[in-house]
Amino acid sequence: MALCPTELVKCRLQAMHEMEASGKIASGQRSTAWTVVKTVLKTNGPLGFYQGLTSTIVREVPGYFCFFGAYEVCRSTFAQHMGTDKDGIGILPLMFSGGFGGACLWLVVYPIDCVKSRIQVYSLAGRQEGFMKTFMGIIRTEGFTALYSGLTPTMIRTFPANGALFLAYEFSRKFMMESVGA
Repeated sequence: MALCPTELVKCRLQAMHEMEASGKIASGQRSTAWTVVKTVLKTNGPLGFYQGLTSTIVREVPGYFCFFGAYEVCRSTFAQHMGTDKDGIGILPLMFSGGFGGACLWLVVYPIDCVKSRIQVYSLAGRQEGFMKTFMGIIRTEGFTALYSGLTPTMIRTFPANGALFLAYEFSRKFMMESVGA
């Protein structure tokens, strides 16, 4: 529920320049997050921020299952091969496990994310269609590979970002556990 409004604003900001250039929406002042928020509130009210909610949920549930599952499987595999527990695998295997978890998340959910983003962007132009209609429209007009457009930069970003995320998480968790035990 908290993620959908921010995703909507992000997707609209990313697409606004392109849609203005193509004439699908009127050109106007420089768009900011605040102008998008005001426009959504004015046009659709508070519920307008939840366009694409179903797609967001459909993306998040399996995505985070894969994210945390792959992280734990990878970390456990490192621990087993190194003959240690999961907390003793070291920084690089820990970061690799986080990157691997992030890669698994995006490989599974990228087509869903593509459809979700399209729904949120299309709603900007007043063309609101459901998940399946949008999904089938992409496949029919652009082909299946369009669902993975932009995956390479996402995968390049996900390894260091999620490696650092899990490194920070594990070190914070360890610090807090030691603080409580002291």
